[in-house]
Amino acid sequence: MLHHYDKIGLFSPSQSSDKGHRIYTETDITKLQQIMSLKQLGFALDKIKEMVENPNLNPVEVIKVQLESVKEYYRIQEQLCSRLERIYELLNSQQEVKAEQFINLIEVINMSKEKYFTQEQQEKMFKQLGLEKRKQFVSEWSEITAKIRVEYEKGTPPENLDVTQLAKRWNEVLDKLTFRDPEISKAAERYYKENPEIGEKLGLDKQLSDYIKKALSHS
Repeated sequence: MLHHYDKIGLFSPSQSSDKGHRIYTETDITKLQQIMSLKQLGFALDKIKEMVENPNLNPVEVIKVQLESVKEYYRIQEQLCSRLERIYELLNSQQEVKAEQFINLIEVINMSKEKYFTQEQQEKMFKQLGLEKRKQFVSEWSEITAKIRVEYEKGTPPENLDVTQLAKRWNEVLDKLTFRDPEISKAAERYYKENPEIGEKLGLDKQLSDYIKKALSHS
């Protein structure tokens, strides 16, 4: 590390022995401690070099800029975490997902999340609920969806009591996922309507969705 700092002109020893050994003075050590402190705050080495060499440095402005940079980094990481959680939930409900389907899924989620849900709605859905609880609800919702599909493919009328009860349970779990927030429900409905491939990943195509709506109207 010291060799590298010397090479880039950030920190060099004040003295050297007759045999070429580096000799660091107390002043050198003080400067090194300053460099290490700035490094722990996340500053890049080139920025640290600029700071320690600038006698007119405004420390308040430097910390302000770095603070904003760190906040932006965490904002991006939170968005990434939210997207990864959603991808994990969708993929975890499938037996097998091909590479092409996986890439398409990521593209859809990355492009459309901000388009349909506000930042507040996203935080409500993906942070307040928590990954494990959300995973549990998604799994339960997928299982009920599969049972309804069996009845749909058998040709069971949507007004059948078994179907209406399944549809009611299906809707109750959906309410838990959307916090019974009508605005989130509307945004989610538009999201799945305009991105049918996402719904199909969960076993919910347009035909089955219409079947469930009819069953709910009779429940």
